[in-house]
Amino acid sequence: MKINYGYKDGSGNFFITIDTEKCIECGKCVDCCPEGVLEMVTNEYDPLEEKIIPAVKEGHRKKIKYSCAPCKSTRRGGSLPCVVACSENAITHSW
Repeated sequence: MKINYGYKDGSGNFFITIDTEKCIECGKCVDCCPEGVLEMVTNEYDPLEEKIIPAVKEGHRKKIKYSCAPCKSTRRGGSLPCVVACSENAITHSW
């Protein structure tokens, strides 16, 4: 299952997507996020699955474009730290 955290507005789509089927619950993406955007939580979208997955903290979901801006501006043309840290390619950004 793919879970999208973020929003769409007149300037674009701003989502962090977590693929729960690929995630191995390692937490490396959370550990390397310099802005503290991610946290590990029980998968609330699939109550039958007791998997601990990364999620965007509630306070960042409606401002993800700005929360992730420091990483985007320092890594022009490169991948973000959370994406690079995920060896399973379970996390992606839409912008």
